[in-house]
Amino acid sequence: MSRRGFEAAAEAAVAALGLSQGKDLVGLLSRGGSKERALAELTAPGAGAAVAVLYDAMERESVPPAEAAAYVRGYVAAMLHARDRVRVRTVWTGPSTPAVPVRATAQVLVDVIEEASDELLAMTYAARPYPALTRALTAAVERGVNIHVVVETLAGARGLLQGREPAEAFAVVPGLRLWHWARDPADHPHSRQHAKLVVADRRTLFLGSANLTEAAARRNIEAGVLVSGGEAPRRAAEHIVELQRLGELRPLRP
Repeated sequence: MSRRGFEAAAEAAVAALGLSQGKDLVGLLSRGGSKERALAELTAPGAGAAVAVLYDAMERESVPPAEAAAYVRGYVAAMLHARDRVRVRTVWTGPSTPAVPVRATAQVLVDVIEEASDELLAMTYAARPYPALTRALTAAVERGVNIHVVVETLAGARGLLQGREPAEAFAVVPGLRLWHWARDPADHPHSRQHAKLVVADRRTLFLGSANLTEAAARRNIEAGVLVSGGEAPRRAAEHIVELQRLGELRPLRP
């Protein structure tokens, strides 16, 4: 007997639920959970209809819950595989050549920020107010993204940065949390917080030479790599979070 209707419904349910609640659906089916219970417990926006269609297809095509759980588990595994597939692209700002297309660093930064749905971690040496970046960060905060930015300070740069504190570039973004490297100047007299990167949801990492300034994003020659999937984004985020936990990075007070 063909089960194409059920298979399509199972795939659609996982797509609607996402990875986390897709795994929860596997657990519910494995335990023989009813449609009513699934609808009550799986609350991803817009997923209720897809879950109901799945249970209706199971009944119509006589698919036992344990077998349905196996199908759903397969679709969850496929989604995980697709998410973790690694793609590495170079990003250049400045003069173009026939061999390498140039994609503006500014647009890549905005794209990475707009991609974030849960967490955004960034590090920069210098920073200046840049409207496109400010709008993207503000929109991310408004949709609930947890944003942490590590910046150098004028004191930490020991005269190599001029003008206003880099942190002031983010003052107009409500809810954004600022951090700095809390080293002892006596022990690290020539050190700088010189890392420049952005990590979105531990799945996308943009790492390069550009500071979070308009000059770096639009006018300079800058080079970087954009990594989607794999271990690098996750490990970069974990390293930043561990530095925060250990107190190497500390909150920057206004």
